[in-house]
Amino acid sequence: MPGLSERETREAFLSACRAELVALKPGNVHVHAGGHGMETHHFEASAAAAAPCIAVPHAKVGERVLRAVEASLAAAGCNTNLGIVLLSAPLAAAAQAETGSELRGRLRRILSTLDASDAANVYEAIRRASPGGLGSAPEQDVATPPTLGLLQAMALAADRDRIARAYVTDMEEIFAFGLPTLEEISLRTEDLALAVTTLHMAYLARDPDSHIARKLGSDVAEAVRQEAARQRALWDPVATQQTLVGLLAFDRDLKERSLNPGTTADFVVATLFAAGVSGRLGRLGVRNPLSSEGA
Repeated sequence: MPGLSERETREAFLSACRAELVALKPGNVHVHAGGHGMETHHFEASAAAAAPCIAVPHAKVGERVLRAVEASLAAAGCNTNLGIVLLSAPLAAAAQAETGSELRGRLRRILSTLDASDAANVYEAIRRASPGGLGSAPEQDVATPPTLGLLQAMALAADRDRIARAYVTDMEEIFAFGLPTLEEISLRTEDLALAVTTLHMAYLARDPDSHIARKLGSDVAEAVRQEAARQRALWDPVATQQTLVGLLAFDRDLKERSLNPGTTADFVVATLFAAGVSGRLGRLGVRNPLSSEGA
């Protein structure tokens, strides 16, 4: 059987991006507060621009990434979604592949076919997005053309970057933690925004954020992880309208210290996207006020 259509893939991506924006995610940009020189309209514009590129049928992963980044930069004028695009492009390709196995099985096959052209396009996308704190690497630095396939290049960065690690583990973090956590959260709330807030905090308390680590060091990233864990009473087992006040205070504190857990937000969107393209989001029972129908 054929996988998802171009329209279905595009709408699932838009729905995931929109759901992430309407939820309070301490440290990130959301409808409750901007931050780090950006507002929600930057992310809305980049999501709308990237969606058709992410959903191009039969396109290679690297091509999807580069097209989406180029379109996003043109629409938003800044890098808002490189990590989201890097995680979503292979998920989109897997969702559009012929069915016959679960989404992760199809994803594994997609990742195993990544080659030098994928690496060249992804390296070019990263150079154009110029993410903060990128620095340099002793091997396969993005400032120079890659000489390996994309999966091999990602393996070299997997010990220091969670998105790179996702490529070489068939997105273990999403499938073994993010999706099961979202399902548990859905048993406790029908409000998607509160579910996303809870998912964000669960991710933030679980692993040091790669974006913070790149810019400010691993010790700072670990300190933020510990702070999120200490806020557990505000979001575990689920955030509520009453606990949002405390989480907003945490949000302000992180932004005052210029701490942006961008990688955490990337994984939140990718988890929502994976849930959407695999049909799991509809089964979770959470109410999505921002369905992208007709988008």
